[in-house]
Parts: sequence; C-alpha cells; structure tokens
Amino acid sequence: MTDCLFCKIVSGDVPAKIIRESDRTVAFRDINPQAPTHVLVIPREHHPTVAGLAAADPDLLAEMLQEAGQVAVDEGVADTGYRVVFNTGAQAGQTVFHVHAHVLGGRGLNWPPG
Repeated sequence: MTDCLFCKIVSGDVPAKIIRESDRTVAFRDINPQAPTHVLVIPREHHPTVAGLAAADPDLLAEMLQEAGQVAVDEGVADTGYRVVFNTGAQAGQTVFHVHAHVLGGRGLNWPPG
C-alpha cells in the first residue's frame, strides 16, 4: 500500500525507532507513548485488521504475539506485567489501518481501558 504509514516504515521511507525485527515483523516505539513502554509490533506485509490477518495467516499473527512477548522481556516489563492491545476499526481507536499490536507496560494499567 503506497499510502500506508506502517508500510512506509517497513520500507524505510519513514523513520522509526525500530527495536526488533524478524523476517516477517517489525517492532518500533510509538510516537505518542501512553506508557513508559509503548511499542508497536507490525507485520511486514499489509493487513488492515487483526481479524483479517487471523483469517489470512494465523502463523503470522502468532509470530506477532511472540514478538510482543519478547519486546516485554527486552523492555523489562515481562515480570511486572504488560498489555498487548489490538484496536480494530475507527471507533475502537485504530488510526492506521495496518494491523498492529500495542505493547504497553511500565506503569499500572487500569481496567477497563479507555
């Protein structure tokens, strides 16, 4: 997708603070962090939503979750607690329609969110 911000990050056309990469995923710091640890994990290939990705390539979705777990370890929040969030659709807060997992931690996270 030529107009997708996250596709441009994957291609290197838009800079990001990348902290992890695999053959199929990229993890980078959110530009508007909502917690001390706020990292996005995205697939390199474009999928608009998590449900669409789950239907098209469940192994890639599993890899994204593995990477989110490793981000939590690397960021030092795995033992204290962290949250992995997928926003799906504009009403849920999705602003970039390229599936992405938010890894949030480093502070207390209230429930319910939002």
